[in-house]
Amino acid sequence: GKKSTIIVSQLPVSSWYDIIGEETIADAILDRLVHSSYRIELKGESLRKKM
Repeated sequence: GKKSTIIVSQLPVSSWYDIIGEETIADAILDRLVHSSYRIELKGESLRKKM
């Protein structure tokens, strides 16, 4: 309980099932990642477009 892991994705969590493919494995992965996590979802235009 004293360590942190940061996971960054361009895909919304709801589409991870499709990407992972196997529903049972996706359930296991998401259960462990999302259980006690803080989720920050950014919305809006990409900053890359401004460059």
